[in-house]
Amino acid sequence: MLDISKYKVHDLTHTLGEHIAGYADEPARKLEVDGWNAKTLTIYSHAGTHMDAPLHFGVSDTTVDELHPSKLMAKAWILDVDIHDASQLIDGKDFEGQLEKVQRGDSILVRTHWAENYNQPNFKSELPRLSEAFCRWCVQKKINMLGVEPLSVANVADLKEVTEIHKILLGGGVTIIEGLMGLDQIQSPSVFLIALPLKIQNGDGAPARVVALEEK
Repeated sequence: MLDISKYKVHDLTHTLGEHIAGYADEPARKLEVDGWNAKTLTIYSHAGTHMDAPLHFGVSDTTVDELHPSKLMAKAWILDVDIHDASQLIDGKDFEGQLEKVQRGDSILVRTHWAENYNQPNFKSELPRLSEAFCRWCVQKKINMLGVEPLSVANVADLKEVTEIHKILLGGGVTIIEGLMGLDQIQSPSVFLIALPLKIQNGDGAPARVVALEEK
């Protein structure tokens, strides 16, 4: 049995609310009228903190509900990248020797502190992106999950780029987590990562609750 008292639990998930693009809600029931409170939710499948399934870019027919929970709980390394340019392209050299500790089958969380810009106009337009070379390295290393703070691993305004990068990762068996926050609170070099998307039938992706367990 896992002794959770031995860990600091970090919630890496943005709260879904009206400030999140692709999310809306409205009252469905009211306590004073119906006897309970309930809402009707409208959620874009890639709103806020979310995960991508291979179906998202058509690399296979695997949907988000088919991602087995055993694949979504794993050791993850926190890798730091210094962001100094708008729309910076992150390559292997930007990790300054950190990649050597990553073992075959591990997961990676890329810490850029980009989540600090979440409410800023440049959060989407100038997001740091992952290079083709780094993504191919992740596939060769059989990286399990790859998490980033921006809402995409690539420039969403460039269809060619966003398609290529997603196809490399998803086609190579790398599960993508986008829109993370709270990585700045983690002090250890690695954590036990739990990333569970909503189990949506035939889903191309889904919002997820993502937590990291850091040994005290």
